Amino acid sequence: MAHTMLPPMTGPRSDAPALPVAARLPVQPMGVLESYRAARENILAVIPARALDLPVLSGRTGPQRWHMLMEPGAIRRVLLERVEDYPKSEATQSILRPAIGESLFVAEGDHWRWQRRAAAPAFAARNVDALTPVMTRAAEAAAERIGLAAGRRAVNALDEMVGATFDVIADVTLSEHGAIDRVGIGAALEAYVDRAARVTVLDMIGAPGWLPRPGRQAAARDLARMQGAMDAAIARRRRMGPGDVPDLMDLLLGARDPETGREMTDAELRDNLLTFLVAGHETTALTLAWALYLCAFDQGVQRRARDEAQAVLGDRAAGAGDVARLGYVRQVIEEALRLYPPGGFLSRTARADDRLASAVIRRGDTVTIPVYGLHRHRRLWEEPDAFRPDRWAARDGIDRYQYLPFGDGPRICIGARFALQEAVVILATLLARFRFTSVPGRRPDPVMILTLRPEGGVWLEAEAA
Repeated sequence: MAHTMLPPMTGPRSDAPALPVAARLPVQPMGVLESYRAARENILAVIPARALDLPVLSGRTGPQRWHMLMEPGAIRRVLLERVEDYPKSEATQSILRPAIGESLFVAEGDHWRWQRRAAAPAFAARNVDALTPVMTRAAEAAAERIGLAAGRRAVNALDEMVGATFDVIADVTLSEHGAIDRVGIGAALEAYVDRAARVTVLDMIGAPGWLPRPGRQAAARDLARMQGAMDAAIARRRRMGPGDVPDLMDLLLGARDPETGREMTDAELRDNLLTFLVAGHETTALTLAWALYLCAFDQGVQRRARDEAQAVLGDRAAGAGDVARLGYVRQVIEEALRLYPPGGFLSRTARADDRLASAVIRRGDTVTIPVYGLHRHRRLWEEPDAFRPDRWAARDGIDRYQYLPFGDGPRICIGARFALQEAVVILATLLARFRFTSVPGRRPDPVMILTLRPEGGVWLEAEAA
């Protein structure tokens, strides 16, 4: 779809309405050490404010040349037309490989292609619908927990949503309760992200991945117990066979590459299941937490979404058959994904010389797509920092490569359909039952280490609707 570059936006009017929280982007150039310190605390802090007015911004950090892309045509070239020339960057791979091996999220080339072909049927619409009752149960449980606090104390929506979505992905991935230590896995993943996902000086200067990053090596050792538990669960499932309703492990155990007939080894299966555990709960939890913050921020939007949810659901939790009738709730989710994309920064390494927009690309250059900045680009979006779910009622003016909450091209997130369905089911259930308001003085701060989190939590008051 063709896109239209809007004229530059002027500064905010004195009578302009309040805007939801946004990251503070730097207005002055930074050196290597300054960039390193900023990126360690919040990777969004390396996106220059002026990049939001430009199609591409190029620079150098030490010896490493880099280019930030904000032009949809150039992004399409990287993610779709010449995807083989732009593999995931060394930094991304060195962060994730110790935790999830050569799984779908990390693998490149033929090894990625056969896994994608084998796993894709597991995420078909019919399987997502079959697994939706798990989402419904999690939504009901979250509503019960919030109901206990309603009118008595504030709740941290981030913690509530992390709990709900982890229950969903754990049940969907491995339905045997007690087969793995869910609390232990959640804590291990949290510790790994905190220790291993922070940028190092070696990442900033483009050092090769084989150079050791001691913090990541130590963090990877902490995951060994979790990986061993998953190995044991896979071995047990092979002995016992599938349950009445196949979970993700069952679907992947039976998965074959339709072109070659190849099946996943136990190690490949483990790494992919851990990938889905990692990516499948936190990203949706963050989307829901930000969506609840935005609904509390704009009571008019919340009332409209609540009216829709109550009309569709009455007093029950949402299910698969309701999702198509919850169009405005989905628009709220999509706008939350625009303002606060969980994966706010994509990084690639150029394998060949190229030209992207006005930038000359050399082999070895780092090419980044700062999704957070792209989603707030002043020449691509009207009122880019405003919360406007109605912009998703009609998409004719929105190029698919200016909105990338799940990436795009052949490597678009395999679980995008699942994530959107889960988010709509849980958000509609909660909005139908509660009115959420912000807690004064408790504003979340958008901070990205590996994912874009509301630092400090999303503290809300809830009362029965």
